[in-house]
Amino acid sequence: MSIRRASDKKPRWELVSDRRGEFAQRVPVGAQDYIVQANIRMPKGQPKPEITVHIDDNERKDISLHLSE
Repeated sequence: MSIRRASDKKPRWELVSDRRGEFAQRVPVGAQDYIVQANIRMPKGQPKPEITVHIDDNERKDISLHLSE
């Protein structure tokens, strides 16, 4: 997985999920949108699965990114 600020082009964090497919990452405190993207191979021309997450302050957000075959 990679995480970047919505305003950035390049990821700021690169993560590997655990054996259950879960991961955790702390981000700086403050209101911001982040893009979480799965780093998987996709058929040519298809974008990688991603989700936008909005953080208001110093909170925990649980998200799901479902991948299909």
